[in-house]
Amino acid sequence: MSSRKKTILWIVAIILIAVIGYAIYYVTSIYNGLEGLKKDGEASPFKTIATEPVSVPDPPKWEGTEPVNILLMGVDARGAKEGEVPRSDSMMVASLDPVKKKIHVFSILRDTYVDIPEHRKDRINTAITHGPNTAMKAVGDLLGIPIQYYVYTDFQGFIKLVDAVNGVDFFVEKDMYYPSNADKHEYDINLKEGMQHLDGNTALQYVRFRHDATSDFSRTERQREFLKAMAEKLQSTTSIMKLPSILEGVSPYIDTNLSVNDMWKLASVGYQSKMAGSEQIPPMKLLKETTVGASDVITVSNEKALKSYIQDILSKPEPVPVSSEGKPGTDDSTTSTQDKTSSSTKDGTDSN
Repeated sequence: MSSRKKTILWIVAIILIAVIGYAIYYVTSIYNGLEGLKKDGEASPFKTIATEPVSVPDPPKWEGTEPVNILLMGVDARGAKEGEVPRSDSMMVASLDPVKKKIHVFSILRDTYVDIPEHRKDRINTAITHGPNTAMKAVGDLLGIPIQYYVYTDFQGFIKLVDAVNGVDFFVEKDMYYPSNADKHEYDINLKEGMQHLDGNTALQYVRFRHDATSDFSRTERQREFLKAMAEKLQSTTSIMKLPSILEGVSPYIDTNLSVNDMWKLASVGYQSKMAGSEQIPPMKLLKETTVGASDVITVSNEKALKSYIQDILSKPEPVPVSSEGKPGTDDSTTSTQDKTSSSTKDGTDSN
């Protein structure tokens, strides 16, 4: 064998070893990062809460066909005492259907007045102060679906996640301004209308803003829209390659009951799925504003109708694409399922 051929073989061998080494490092880093998201003992944000008497559904045995529902909770820990669990600032449920390859997001208005399992009636955003099982059960009872998992984070976790993917290009629909005097202006909101590149801090300003006529109604819609943009960014090849560093950056700020095995499976489903729609809960047609004591709260006018509404959304079949000739088929001009669903859910279910 000539010296030149030997040199080429050595180069190829070195490249292969480097690729295999990186692949092992990449997978190991992701595994370690995912493992760090689940907190136990003193690392858990719920370490001060006594054992919860509330039971929740066990995660389904994964056969690749069962829908999975995950409660996403963002809390505002400002002013919280050491060891105290703050109320939820935002609550969403992501429902993944592995067969239809679609994801639905339901954002829960935080002033919704419900039964808190093993406790009295209260705003749903107080449920997490009694522990994650209580929060999952309260939300599951409201929607009429089992909630198997939760993901819990705070302002800093959100900022770190957005920064870890190098921000998101997003259209801010109007000027937003609100000075946060109580926080010495650390969390001031000051955004201008137009297409912008939002980093962690400006993205937090966008999803927190509620100082307008429709308050929390429009805020939850903005949160769902930004969540869709983040999901698309996380599905990009660049973000996937950066996954180990993303997980390392956000791990200290997130807690979940998802095991590493659960995360691998759900990540695969999520990557192959599309956002099929997002809805406010309760929808406007079933929402009733009332007063309990001296506090303004939101109630559901018909709980049975709400559960039917959720089931109708989740069981809705995918529309058959129609060609320009009006026949079933595919056509580039056909509006995407995501666009159709998003626009339809805004009609009568969102405040905007």
